[in-house]
Formats: sequence, structure tokens, C-alpha cells
Amino acid sequence: MKLPPLLVYSVLRLLAFLVPLGILWFFFPIFREFWWLAALFAALIGISISLLFLRAPLSDASRAMYERRAAKPDTAGPTDEAIEDAENDADSENDVDAEDGAGSQNGADSRHDAA
Repeated sequence: MKLPPLLVYSVLRLLAFLVPLGILWFFFPIFREFWWLAALFAALIGISISLLFLRAPLSDASRAMYERRAAKPDTAGPTDEAIEDAENDADSENDVDAEDGAGSQNGADSRHDAA
């Protein structure tokens, strides 16, 4: 059974934080009193570990999320761009009909007469 890449990456990131935190708490007594400082150092160490060693799991997780999103059908309906294009097409057809003589008087467009 293969684990999902996002789960693998998440667990490894948690371990990259929790292992240094445990080491700081158990082996350095000063960090038992200043727990927030231990958490800060553990976070910095965890970020460094993940940047150095977790590139492949991050890449796998990103690829899996992209493939899953690309495979999902687009059921959100038409996009804003498609709606605007349809409105612009309808407006341009109305302008062409008006210029053909249906809405003009003496060669001038009726929209310009109102202005």
C-alpha cells in the first residue's frame, strides 16, 4: 500500500520540528524554562531540514495535488472572461445592426443624437 505523498510530506515536516524540539527539551535544561525559545529554535531547525532534505517529498506532493486538480472536471460554470466575451460579442452585433440603418437617421447613429 502506497501512502499519499501529501501525508508523507506532512509527517516528515512534523518530525523535522518535533525531533529537534524533543532534543532541546530533554538535553538542554534551560529550554525547559524557556519553552518558547525551544519552539522557536526547533522551528528554525525544522525549516532548514525541510529545505535541505525534503525537496523530493515536496515535489511529489505538489505533483499529486496538480494531477488531482487537473483531473477534476470544471463544474464551476462559465468563467468571468467567457461571460464578458459573450456580452462584448452581443454588443458588437447590436452595433452592426444599428449601423445597417435600422437605428440611424440621416446617416447618424441614434446613440450620438442623444448625446
